Amino acid sequence: MSDLHDVVIVGGGLVGASLAIALDRLGLDVGLVEATPAGALPAVFDQRNLSFAAATVNALTALGVMQRLQGPPGPIRRIHVSRAGDFGRVRLDAGDYGRDAFGQVVVARDFGHALEASLGDLQRLTRYRPATFVGLGDCADGRREVRIADASGERRLRARLVVGADGTRSAVRQALGIEASEHDYLQTLFVARVRTAKAPDGTAWERFTDTGPTALLPRGDRHYGLVHGVARDAADAVQALDDSAWLQRVQAVLGWRAGRLLESGPRSAYPLVQVLARHLVGERALLLGNAAQTIHPLGAQGFNLGLRDALTLAELIGDAARDPGADDLLQAYVQRRAPDREQTLAFSDGLARLTGNPAPLLRPLRSLGLVAAAQAAPLQSFLVGGAMGFRGQVPALCRSQVQ
Repeated sequence: MSDLHDVVIVGGGLVGASLAIALDRLGLDVGLVEATPAGALPAVFDQRNLSFAAATVNALTALGVMQRLQGPPGPIRRIHVSRAGDFGRVRLDAGDYGRDAFGQVVVARDFGHALEASLGDLQRLTRYRPATFVGLGDCADGRREVRIADASGERRLRARLVVGADGTRSAVRQALGIEASEHDYLQTLFVARVRTAKAPDGTAWERFTDTGPTALLPRGDRHYGLVHGVARDAADAVQALDDSAWLQRVQAVLGWRAGRLLESGPRSAYPLVQVLARHLVGERALLLGNAAQTIHPLGAQGFNLGLRDALTLAELIGDAARDPGADDLLQAYVQRRAPDREQTLAFSDGLARLTGNPAPLLRPLRSLGLVAAAQAAPLQSFLVGGAMGFRGQVPALCRSQVQ
């Protein structure tokens, strides 16, 4: 086993694994450093629901991952948005834009198995697992040293490019000395699978409240994926509710749009904190996915944005057909990703702050905004473009429609 690689990716989660698959298509020698041992999935691949934008579905289909899903995804054909206490609503229908769906809802665990199956087919990939990232060394002869630790002790890898895809508390980001800004929304998001009296019909329901968004996402197994935002100081009490009280709480927020809530699976809780890296690149190193930006899940843009990070990098490396860690390539990556990243962050953070602000004076302004969004075609087109992942210059794989 050689310790020399074209690219070493630290982090084998959603974005890191997807990047490894994309880089293998280019014929690159890739090392993937994973904390999880063989035969197990990273913790991120749990029962939460992932909302894949149409651009993400296109790309993952082109990479051969969507075809490996064990269960059917749930198409999002309509989106219904409202806010408790405000008048007005926004209803979007994919058919009005010549589309069958805005995207697909996939269970994270199913996606993890699909990625694992795809990684298992790669011939040029070296997987270091379970292994822990220890630190970075010097650059010499066009490669950067990466120190990792596994059952055999510490070992040193060398790569033309080191990619930090190791999540919100990225050790690679810290090793590069890149600072990050944080904003705590003081909200906790609960995630669960629920069954309703009405089977999902392709409609995604999103309801904003003072304490965060509540949404029902149509899964492919006749259930909904539920996300429910609560104030941080109420999270323990909500977690302690029995299933009946839990369903009553969510029903009171959503109303009866999707019918009576009948049953809920286990709840998982995630504190909502935005973490933004102040820089994305270092010498022969780059951050992407949650290591670069962990954003509010409103609009389900996190993984979709991270995948566009990964595919843009792969596309630039493929187009350049040269050193993947060259400084001019890394700077081209930063410039290429800036518009999509900035617009998505502004949309996610701005909407989260606006819809979660209980100030009475904001209610009429928000209501007018909902009415305008429901009637203004240009505004709807902007919202649809973002929801489908086609904002700005997206990677070519995101625009392909390989079946």
